Order: sequence, then structure tokens, then C-alpha cells
Amino acid sequence: MGVDNEVFQKNYVKKNNMKRFSLKYPIQYVLEKQRLVCLLIGIGMSVVIFSLVSVSSSPLRSEFKIDIQDTNTFVSNPIPRRIAYELVDEADHNINAGGKVPLGLKSKSLRILVTGGAGFVGSHLVDRLIAQGDSVIVVDNFFTGRKENLLHHFKNPRFELIRHDVVEPILLEVDQIYHLACPASPVSYKYNPVKTIKTNVMGTLNMLGLAKRIGARFLLTSTSEVYGDPLQHPQAETYWGNVNPIGVRSCYDEGKRTAETLTMDYHRGLNIEVRIARIFNTYGPRMCIDDGRVVSNFVAQALRKEPMTVYGDGKQTRSFQFVSDLVEGLMRLMEGDHVGPFNLGNPGEFTMLELAKVVQETIDPNAKIEFRSNTEDDPHKRKPDITKAKQLLGWEPTVSLRQGLPMMVDDFRQRIFGDEKRDSGSLLTI
Repeated sequence: MGVDNEVFQKNYVKKNNMKRFSLKYPIQYVLEKQRLVCLLIGIGMSVVIFSLVSVSSSPLRSEFKIDIQDTNTFVSNPIPRRIAYELVDEADHNINAGGKVPLGLKSKSLRILVTGGAGFVGSHLVDRLIAQGDSVIVVDNFFTGRKENLLHHFKNPRFELIRHDVVEPILLEVDQIYHLACPASPVSYKYNPVKTIKTNVMGTLNMLGLAKRIGARFLLTSTSEVYGDPLQHPQAETYWGNVNPIGVRSCYDEGKRTAETLTMDYHRGLNIEVRIARIFNTYGPRMCIDDGRVVSNFVAQALRKEPMTVYGDGKQTRSFQFVSDLVEGLMRLMEGDHVGPFNLGNPGEFTMLELAKVVQETIDPNAKIEFRSNTEDDPHKRKPDITKAKQLLGWEPTVSLRQGLPMMVDDFRQRIFGDEKRDSGSLLTI
């Protein structure tokens, strides 16, 4: 009897399992005991709640709506990291593809790398960038740069200083790169010409490679020396120059010309955002005192009561711009829409003898002038045509030689004699 019950139970369980796996059973289960009604009520409540939530959130959704055309823009032109903070324009829902923000109107601070930032021009550029709220990383090997130029920023949390030679690669996360690293005076670049051209070529390659990897905008500070001893006067950006490729200055002249070539090749071939500035003679506080450049030479010699050395007949011409004017030009170029190259210099032209007389008037009327034989490949004339910078950047120098020279003299006097206290962190403007 017990065996029959056991067999009956096994058959009953087997039949129930077969029912559950058949199509008829789940349908019958739903229809029994008003389960279908409960299911329909649940679906209806979900639809009502979802509709209410959608209506209440519709203004927010429409505010940030992006149509199909905009979606295609995102796919074909991904937003660069540099302008990721610029979202959707409220008027037409278009992305600001260029990411161009006028100076002083940026809504978010940038992270900016300045190579050679401990040098003369670089330190003044750092001052301006910090003053406008950006975070700055300075990379410098201190060949011609000085830590003293940046001491006033050391406690600032938005400032970093790295001792590094740009000939070696470095990986950083930044939005913009100002590439200033290279000795710029004849005394410095002739001291180690191989190192100079390596800095111009390898250093520029490394910084362009960095810009490519992180999507940063890159600005190269080139030089008026790319025009060599010019046969065109004044020199416009379209002039290709007259350069001795095997002279004692060619490590710098040809090095900068090659740096410009590399910059344009990265721009054309890899679509890197680049800018090129050709800097003409610049003077101001923090120049190296004995760097061999004519303004610093004359000022230091006059302060020390030494004869001012004029090479050749003194009729060679140069154009001198104050450092604050140059910094303004570099920043306008970086934030502008145009690649360049752009001449950044003061078109006011002086002979070496005229410059010596201005230094005499500023420092010592009795300062002597001493003539010496001219140096090799020394350009006879140098004057920038800045028409392009005026039209496209809205830039031109504002500080005359007679205005700017006294500020440089005060700085040199303090560093040579230490007879005055001055605030090295102040921004020099007129």
C-alpha cells in the first residue's frame, strides 16, 4: 500500500511539472483570481507617473536639447580638452569650435605650460598669466633663466616650477604651451652651438609631441633672426630671409627656422593648433646683465662707468620693444584666431649710436663710446613690418624707448650695486 501511495505522489508531481512548463499553464495562472486586472492597473499607474515626470522636466530638457546636426558635429569634431568648459551656445545650440575667448573674458582659468619661464621674457609672461587667474607650470633648465625671476610666485598654489631640459621629453596635462625655451643672446647660444640647435629642434619636437598627445594649443617664440641679414627693409612676414646656414650664428638662426618648419608641419599634417611669433629686439627688467645684447651691454657699461662698445661704424639699426608690449602681443596671438607667423616688435628704428646717446641721457651724459670691429654675420638693418599684427591681432607697442629704458636702468642698478629695494613681483606696465 505504501508503495502505491509513493508511486501516486511521483506521478502527481510529474504531471504538475509538465503543466507548469506548458504554454497553457502561465496564461491560465494570469487569468485566475483577478491577476490580470492587477497587472493592468500597475501598467496604467506606471504610464501616468512617467507622463507627469516628463511634463514637469520638459523645460530643463528643452534648454539643453541638441539636434541631429549638433550630434553630427560632436562626432566629426570632438570638443578639444582645452575648450571642454564651453558647452552649448544658448542662442543657436552650436559648439564654439574655435574656443576663442577674448583676453580678460575667460570664464574658467587655464592650465598653462611656459618653457623657459624663468628667463627674461618668460618670467614676465608668467606674471601676466598668474595675474589673470591661470595656473602656470614653468619648465626651465636654468642655463640662462634665474629662479630669482620667479621667487614671488613660489607660495602661490597656482604656480609650479620644474627643473627640466626640453631636449628630453616630459608629460604634463595642460591647455596651452608657450614654448620659449632657448638661449636668445649671441653670448649664450655661441657658447654651446650644438646644444642650441638641439634645443630648437629636439625641444620643439618634444613640445609639439606633447601638444599632440594632450590636445593643447602651442605657441612658438621664433625670432627676427630668421630674416638673417635682410635684403628687404622693413621685414614683412612674407620675406624668406638671407641667412648664412654655416655661420657662427646659424645654430640659432637656422634652428629657429627649423622650429617654424616643424610647427607648421604638425599643424598641417596633424591638425595641431599652433601659433608662431617672430620676436624682435626686446629689453626691460630681468634681462641678463652680461648677455651680449646691445641694450643690456650699454646699460651695464654706463652704470659701471665703462666705455659703451659700439661694433662697426655704429650705423646698424635695430628696433627695441619693451617687454610688457611683447607679453601683450604673445597673449593676443595665443588667444586669437590666426596661426601666423607674426612680427612682434617696435617699428621705431635706432642706429647703435642713437641708442648709445639715449643711454647717455638716461644714465650718464659723460659716458664714453668705444668702437670695435664688427662681429660676423651681424645684420645691418632690422625693422619689423607689424601691419599684420595691427590688423589681425589689434596689437602694437605702446612703450617708447625713452619711457621703458629708465625702468630697466633701475633694475640693473639694483642688481649691480644693490642700492635700492624693489618689488620683483610687480608687473611693469605703463
